[in-house]
Amino acid sequence: MADTWLLSLGLRPGAEIRFRREAGERWLPGKVMGREADGSVDLRDARGRSRAIPVEQIEVAERGPRGGRIWTPLPDIVARTEQLDLFGDA
Repeated sequence: MADTWLLSLGLRPGAEIRFRREAGERWLPGKVMGREADGSVDLRDARGRSRAIPVEQIEVAERGPRGGRIWTPLPDIVARTEQLDLFGDA
């Protein structure tokens, strides 16, 4: 069930993300693990420590228009509407 919740956010377990605990702090790397009981995202930081971070404080690595890595705020990804592939070719 946690995987369904993650997929609804556009995430998968092990996805590369970055987070910060408060606005103005530097971004820290992490990997998605699942969902916490309070609705925040369970992740592991670079040292392997477990963190519970709200969706609003997470950015996801994506491919930019020229193929490079860009960081997109997770709420922006959740707000996207995507056309599903009808025949499963993609």
